[in-house]
Amino acid sequence: MKGVFSKHRRLKIVLNDGVCVILGYLIAMVLVYEKTNLPDVIYYRAPIFGLLVLASYMLAFLFFRTYNVLWYYANMKNFAVLVTACTVGASMTYAAEILINLVFDISINNSFRMNILSYITITDVLLMNRILMKYLRERNGISPVQKNLPRLLIIGAGSAAELCIREFRRRGKYSIVGLIDDDRDKIGCYLSGVKVLGDRWNIEKVCRRYGVDEILIAIPSLSHNLLADIVERCEATGIKTRIIPKEGIISRDSKGSITSKVRDIQIEDMLYRKQVDIENDKIGAYIQNRVVIVTGGGGSIGSEICRQVIKYKPKKLIILDNYENNAYELMLELREQDSEADVSVVIATVRDMAAIDEIFGKIRPDIVFHAAAHKHVPLMEEVPKEAIKNNIFGTFNVAKASIKYGVKRFIMISTDKAVNPTNIMGATKRVCEMMVQAFNDKERTEFVAVRFGNVLGSNGSVIPIFKQQINSGGPVKVTHKDITRYFMTIPEAASLVLQAGVYAQNGEVFVLDMGKPIKIYDLAEKMIKLMGYTPGKDIEIEIVGLRPGEKLYEELYMSTEDMISTKHDRIFVAKPVQIDKEVFYEKILRLIEQTDNMTDDEIRQSVADIIGKYTY
Repeated sequence: MKGVFSKHRRLKIVLNDGVCVILGYLIAMVLVYEKTNLPDVIYYRAPIFGLLVLASYMLAFLFFRTYNVLWYYANMKNFAVLVTACTVGASMTYAAEILINLVFDISINNSFRMNILSYITITDVLLMNRILMKYLRERNGISPVQKNLPRLLIIGAGSAAELCIREFRRRGKYSIVGLIDDDRDKIGCYLSGVKVLGDRWNIEKVCRRYGVDEILIAIPSLSHNLLADIVERCEATGIKTRIIPKEGIISRDSKGSITSKVRDIQIEDMLYRKQVDIENDKIGAYIQNRVVIVTGGGGSIGSEICRQVIKYKPKKLIILDNYENNAYELMLELREQDSEADVSVVIATVRDMAAIDEIFGKIRPDIVFHAAAHKHVPLMEEVPKEAIKNNIFGTFNVAKASIKYGVKRFIMISTDKAVNPTNIMGATKRVCEMMVQAFNDKERTEFVAVRFGNVLGSNGSVIPIFKQQINSGGPVKVTHKDITRYFMTIPEAASLVLQAGVYAQNGEVFVLDMGKPIKIYDLAEKMIKLMGYTPGKDIEIEIVGLRPGEKLYEELYMSTEDMISTKHDRIFVAKPVQIDKEVFYEKILRLIEQTDNMTDDEIRQSVADIIGKYTY
């Protein structure tokens, strides 16, 4: 029989419920009938009406599928269904007794009272049975503290923590020493048998007292400031700390595993800002059923723009890039994301005017997101001619093709390095901003530039470089101890670019609110700590000096630009500086014609002559 029961879980539950129903019914009989009548009642009534009660309740349980529930992991909804099934079972019993009385003229003493009381006792016995199942499961599983397993402290005493406790016990992965929660009412209480030991101010003390090996932050709804504070307190312990991100929360009814989402804390978590609010309806109004082309579509910003554009159902999305691998992989990703989307890749360089003209003439785009550009400051300082050709000439080619073929909106990605530039990369982007203003034609193409600072995790940016240096054992190389930069996440930047497209008109330069600048030295220290090392001890930070063209701090707007608010609190307009469009156009054409024959210094001087202010 043991073998049969082990193979047939439902059979065990059915027999268990049958015993509970009979036990509850017998308890009700003892309470209803007097001692003198009880033997006769049990002898005559129990066999007949006991079977009737048993059949009614078991049919109700089958109808409500209570045998499909894993009662070890039952929730309140499952218990509510069980109570409902008992109510239906009691109703069926009473209806059957009335029918017996009418058909066979058998009078049953205390029938109503007996049914009410038996309903209460049977329901109570079943509920206590289920609760006992859960209790024994937890007690017989992995105990909260077990010496041969890593000792885990969980920050948070909510639903995410409960799911983690349940999974860790089932998998036997950790000994959970306790919970930390700032809710004073929870301190001293138990969640799934694990005690809440204190608030975040007690983290270090709890870790010392219980010999914690690892900390898990299981509060996905944490604000940026609170997360930063908790991580700082965890760092003070020197213990490895991990986190369940917001996207890691899985429904209780899901078959997924919440612990599979647990990951190391990343610097992006610490620098994360509040989610950007965008006007989806207005963005959709200018993208839906339009042909959209994204130049530099395989790059960090371009690819994220593509991912967000596809959600607004464009008629066609073209990824234009001169590097085939990233563009091809992105195309496959987008087609998997939306099997009905019309996504294609065009391999070309924006430097080739003939190719750009042919592409635009063939596909006739309605919207252009121009993200193709050389962006690495030190590299471009070595080869200014390449910066000119890709950034200035490339933008010129795409802009001219946009005007020729009636593009409705041209949105160019710019950078804070275009403000009072000290390097050729920033200077070329400033020329492109001026080009957007000079080329704007109200009757045909609406031109706009969007200016913002560094994006977290983009190719070649400081964060992936620091990660690689830390993984290699250091040193982490910082150019200056006081150098600061603005940072923004890639999805955040892309969403604001799309939002800026809503306001596109008059060749404006939109400036994104980047928040407060961050010291790169502090960023390096934080990343070393987050990766489990001690700055200056395990990993050294080396000051290597400013690179050619590099500034201590970046600016988002020039002193001559007045910042004007838009309807969006994160987007501002830099009031355009007056440009003699004919003179500007002549200088661009002269630069295009003469660049190949210029020296690096002559190129810099020509660019300085165009933008008016360029320190090199």
